[in-house]
Amino acid sequence: MSDLSRSERIRLNEGLRDWLTYQLRQTERTLDELKREEEEDRRRRDVARIEMSWKLQPARVEGAQPMLHRGNCGLYRTQLGYLDKEHVVIALEEFPELLMCEVCAPWGSLGVPRPPGRPGV
Repeated sequence: MSDLSRSERIRLNEGLRDWLTYQLRQTERTLDELKREEEEDRRRRDVARIEMSWKLQPARVEGAQPMLHRGNCGLYRTQLGYLDKEHVVIALEEFPELLMCEVCAPWGSLGVPRPPGRPGV
């Protein structure tokens, strides 16, 4: 490269700089897209986990029974305390008169019959 004139070296280095700048922009775009995809995958996993879960709404008055909802039920919007099937079984044992939400019908996803005394379809 020392046999090149100064102006030729300047032109070559400017070309290299421009190419490296282009490569940097491409790499930044790729990183941004990968991060967006990763975030979307995480969000989808969270949604799937919530949809496959249940949540227990505490009784609102003394002596009343708690109510079981599907994880994505809009009537009880807490973002905490999602239960898996094993924990729901424990809740059913502890609260034999456990109420079940009529809107989200959690008994279907549990594979248990509709609770008695409910208006049927």
